[in-house]
Amino acid sequence: MLHGMLTWTVLVLACFPLLYYAFAIDSARRWRRAAGSPRPAFTPPVSVLKPVRGLDRLAAEHFASFCRQDYPDYEMLFAVADADDPAIPVITRLAEEFPRVPIRLIVGAAEIGTSSKVNKLCRLAREARHDVLVVSDSDVTVPPRHLRAVVAPFADVRVGAVTCPYRGISDGRFWSDLEAIGISTDFIPGVLVADRLEGMTFTLGATMATTRRALAGIGGFEALADYCADDFELGHRLAARGHTIVLADSVAATESGAHDGVAFFRHQLRWAVTLRHSRPAGYLGKITFTQGLPWTLAAMTVAPSATIAAVYALAYLIVRCGMAWIAAGVTEDETTRRKLYLVPIADALACAVSIAALCSNRVSWRGGWFELRKGRLVPIDAPSGSPTAHQIRP
Repeated sequence: MLHGMLTWTVLVLACFPLLYYAFAIDSARRWRRAAGSPRPAFTPPVSVLKPVRGLDRLAAEHFASFCRQDYPDYEMLFAVADADDPAIPVITRLAEEFPRVPIRLIVGAAEIGTSSKVNKLCRLAREARHDVLVVSDSDVTVPPRHLRAVVAPFADVRVGAVTCPYRGISDGRFWSDLEAIGISTDFIPGVLVADRLEGMTFTLGATMATTRRALAGIGGFEALADYCADDFELGHRLAARGHTIVLADSVAATESGAHDGVAFFRHQLRWAVTLRHSRPAGYLGKITFTQGLPWTLAAMTVAPSATIAAVYALAYLIVRCGMAWIAAGVTEDETTRRKLYLVPIADALACAVSIAALCSNRVSWRGGWFELRKGRLVPIDAPSGSPTAHQIRP
């Protein structure tokens, strides 16, 4: 009797991920329909803040996409830690190629906290001329009307931050493909579901837009300088103060730079450990109810007949791949559309990473090793750097 109860418990629990996939499909469709809604004509001056360290594979293309914005008045500010950063010549050429866009380069930032990225943001925010600040990671490309999409919601004074979904840009290699597929078919559906169920209470690093007034209310970027998930913390703190967080209807693209299995697992483990520290209840729910592959395998193992086992396997493949296909449509992700067969492999690896993240607080980030303690970065190797500054063009 105990064996029978265990069997039916597993069979019932294995249905939850399938229901989640179906709900995520509906959430993605709802978001796509809402994305076509008219935006208010609100285009105040904007400062785009870009903390940079080293050169990503498509750095010139990423930076140039922000210089091609269909937006009337904005400036771009870049910050690097050292005067010998290889990104500096690329930024200098960018200023020459796009003379209509005011571009400034800041070299050096005070070490306010452990996060080199946030230290640069603190300096950039002080140097910025405008009240609306749009922060974007260095490896992000955006469409020409991106600034219009992320700034328009600020016409509503209740809005404290705006963010946007994104897709991964694969370099065509196996591990890079898997990373891109994971972003579009696992992470972004979770964001859309969260937005539908509870509203946005966090922002995403591909784009974080806010205002000086809202930022000052949470203590500025300085309050985030020791956190790994600065994007989560920014939105979470603004939401806690009663601000509305908006998921804009513009899709950015970020590099999926895992060139081998080691790099892939380091990236994935950092994201998983960070998520566990930022949203522990959400992380527990994610690994318990949203990962269909392990539950499907468990159901197939205990199923009382081969027919029932086959039904579970077929249901997983159909609903999971259906969700992946719809989500890839939302993010305009051609990698997933062309290589849908990799989704079960990505799911298997995601399950392994989720388990590993329960057993470790150590992460690799930008060439250094850190331990997370209540979301804060504690360096295993001490950071270094000396602040200096210069400007390309006023």
